[in-house]
Amino acid sequence: MSSNIDSFDIEQKLFDAAAEFVQQRYPQGWGGAGVVYTDAGSLLISVAPEVINDATNLCMETGAYLEAHKLNERVTHSLCIARDDENSAFKVLTPCGICQERLFYWGGDVKAGVYDPSGRLIFKTLNEIQPHHWSRAYQSTHD
Repeated sequence: MSSNIDSFDIEQKLFDAAAEFVQQRYPQGWGGAGVVYTDAGSLLISVAPEVINDATNLCMETGAYLEAHKLNERVTHSLCIARDDENSAFKVLTPCGICQERLFYWGGDVKAGVYDPSGRLIFKTLNEIQPHHWSRAYQSTHD
């Protein structure tokens, strides 16, 4: 990472930025956002599009991943949070399988926020989340 911020600070910074964004974007009712941090120090936030046909929906963090690709910056951390309503605590949502595949583009050492029933903010590398990822069959070493 080009930044002098340690991983714990990045993780808390991501949570705080996403929570603040959700409170502004969705002042009432359900709210959620995805946020990533890049090796260039960018913090990119996105939401799921509101669609008529749910089959066309995308995960909340997809927009942030696309923005990182557009900027040609490597994602180092990813977090997705949601709350049931404005009075509920935020929950960390582990990336779905599709989002894990999207993140593996940047390597198995990318850290993602994972759900913890106690509500603690926990990040794990993709290699920890998915230790038997299919790409291992094609690499002599895995990130």
